[in-house]
Amino acid sequence: MPKSGKASKSSLARASKPAKKKKNKATTSGAMLISEQARLISSKIVYEGPLFRVRHDKLIEPGGRRSERDVIRHNGSVVILAIDNSTSKKDPWVVIERQYRHAANQYLWELPAGKLDAGEEPLAGAQRELEEETGYRAKKWRPLIEYYASPGFLGETMKVFVAEGLLAGDAHPEEDENIDFRLVKLSEAIAMIDKGWIKDGKTLTSILFYARQTELIKKK
Repeated sequence: MPKSGKASKSSLARASKPAKKKKNKATTSGAMLISEQARLISSKIVYEGPLFRVRHDKLIEPGGRRSERDVIRHNGSVVILAIDNSTSKKDPWVVIERQYRHAANQYLWELPAGKLDAGEEPLAGAQRELEEETGYRAKKWRPLIEYYASPGFLGETMKVFVAEGLLAGDAHPEEDENIDFRLVKLSEAIAMIDKGWIKDGKTLTSILFYARQTELIKKK
């Protein structure tokens, strides 16, 4: 049992010292730039369809842990934030679509998007998808952001482009696509997000990131 009595000044001083915080290497900027990859032991295709394939991988992760993963491999997709800022640069019009998504079992509001063909350049794919789904072409294109949609099991990246200087034309969607598109103000699209009317991840990411860049979202 510890002895009773008053603690000495030296022991009190030691007790009052705050514990040193351990440095979290993962949060340092240098560590964030380090790119480590797993060592693949084996990989086999367990399913292959017209849109994607599923591979079963055995691997050793960067930390040394052995693991097995089922991963959906995909050529990647493009997303188009088509902007008409001819009447207002602060609150431009945005092209959005409404279509039925069986996986979600509901209609969703989305930005124009689509998968890349094998070997297709992302910009060419974005230009093709915008014209196919909406009939619009654009004079000016620039990349906005690239992200992984669901990296826990899906290897697909989504590359987002901003398209400006829109030129209207005739849409020619694929046979399995039934798309209703319209233009809404960027502020209206943000309001739809706030109300929970937009649930599609690529649309949330693209609109909010663009709005942040253009400072349309104000601090509450």
